[in-house]
Amino acid sequence: MKSVLRQLGRFRKDALACVGLTTLEVITDILLPFITAIIIDQGLEQGDLHTVYRYGALMVVMAFLGLIFGALAGKYAAAASAGLSANLRQAIYHSIQTFSFSNIDKFSVPGLVTRMTTDITNVQNAFMMVIRVAVRAPLTFVFSYIMCLIISPKLSLTFLIAVFFLIAVLGLIMVVTMKIFNQVFRKYDDLNASVQENISAIRVVKAFVREGYENEKFSRASQNLYRMFVKAEGLLAFNSPAMMTAVYFCIIMVSWMGSQFIVAGDMTSGNLTSLFSYVMSLLMSLMMLSMVVVMISMSMASIRRIDEVLKERPDLHNPARPVREVADGAIDFDHVNFSYKHGSGKNALTDIDLHIRAGETIGVIGGTGSGKSSLVNLICRLYDVDSGQVRVGGRDVKEYDMEELRNQVSVVLQKNTLFSGTILDNLRWGDPNATQAECEAACRAACADEFIDRFPDGYETRIERGGANVSGGQKQRLCIARALLKKPKVLILDDSTSAVDTATDAKIRAALAKHLPGTTKIIIAQRISSVEDADRILVLDNGRINGFDTHENLLKTNAIYQEIYDSQVKGGGDFDQSA
Repeated sequence: MKSVLRQLGRFRKDALACVGLTTLEVITDILLPFITAIIIDQGLEQGDLHTVYRYGALMVVMAFLGLIFGALAGKYAAAASAGLSANLRQAIYHSIQTFSFSNIDKFSVPGLVTRMTTDITNVQNAFMMVIRVAVRAPLTFVFSYIMCLIISPKLSLTFLIAVFFLIAVLGLIMVVTMKIFNQVFRKYDDLNASVQENISAIRVVKAFVREGYENEKFSRASQNLYRMFVKAEGLLAFNSPAMMTAVYFCIIMVSWMGSQFIVAGDMTSGNLTSLFSYVMSLLMSLMMLSMVVVMISMSMASIRRIDEVLKERPDLHNPARPVREVADGAIDFDHVNFSYKHGSGKNALTDIDLHIRAGETIGVIGGTGSGKSSLVNLICRLYDVDSGQVRVGGRDVKEYDMEELRNQVSVVLQKNTLFSGTILDNLRWGDPNATQAECEAACRAACADEFIDRFPDGYETRIERGGANVSGGQKQRLCIARALLKKPKVLILDDSTSAVDTATDAKIRAALAKHLPGTTKIIIAQRISSVEDADRILVLDNGRINGFDTHENLLKTNAIYQEIYDSQVKGGGDFDQSA
């Protein structure tokens, strides 16, 4: 709760102003029945019209002031709650940007989306009710009961029976519904996951005619959510009958006992009228409190989920005095062990001892799950090693400022991602200050100019979210061009030419050798043709180094490399290359 409320920031003044104005609004509302009693007792029953006019005018002024106070309180409540939600979204988004890959792995994408939408909306609504209703209801309850005691202490004691009854019933309902709402938001994650998965893979769904299956899966998630809400709302429906029972009890007690007090001369007609008003205000304030408790019970689950993200601390940190310059592209792995869950004993990489000279071109090959991507993720410090040391430019990667390191170690990841915007906008992710000529040169090196020139708008062509309007091979070439614009000391291509034909692949590799002669290039590939011209080739098997030598020597000495070579070359070659 504290970490969430800390996000109020400059809107704290709006929240305090709302509380102050709400208090004034309650005071004016509480005084109105008291003035009504004076008008009845001293004006109407005494036939004194001057008193009626005087106190009637005071009632109008009080009502007008109450209206102004209420309107201003509503305005400040809206500003404070909307400001809190805006700050929460900003804080969560900023927090996510600082996460390492291991932090992100702890949260599902649908879960983060739910936290930034549904959960924050719940907190916003609950906060507005807290600073408005949760202030108004207790004050109304206290002031109304004080006025009841002033009017008739004996009759006021009977109201406590109704109050305790309502508190017991509403408290029981709240305890049960809070447990249900805790489960509801986990169901929201399942629903969002179903929607996101279906939409992102809609082409696959239609290709395999699985619309019916996806509809059924979504319906199950939706029905689960429906059942949970029906169960919770069904329990909350008891609020109204409990409230009406208490109201009728109080009306009967006031009517029966009040009439006796009037006959006995212990109470005036005006006091009885105002007593009715105060009793209704008292009970309605309890009803409002029950609504607040419902909103808070719903929001507590949301607050806990938001707090999980805000309290998550990045696993990776810059050192106290970070190194801000990478000397060269030399890379050294000194007996490195790495696992995605530290201490699990399930290593993704085991005893990696590897030394790469600056400017070398290194091919990396191996079966699925052999640790190729894990290896290169350690070079730019997307993860930290369990033991051993990774050095770039002769220094441990943990000594560098992470931004500087990642600017000098450019990675084209296995899963290529483009963002909504023009082609130039996407290219300038590599260098925000790159000129048009530099972007065109990078695209020529990545063989992306071939298809860009065919677009009517050229480099101003709009890219849809995720690169949905370009092919897989075009997307890969744009991502390579984007990485080249960084002019890095180390360039890592993580199976990033798998969607282009071998001729284009060869052109890209030749262009990289020509344009980045001093850059260390690490090329992860599944095709022998993509790595056979490398200075040396690393063969990985089950997270261990199985071989590290030239293409010719590996063909003579390494069984795994021979097997891959035979299956690809002797078995018929690549799909677009003759055997």
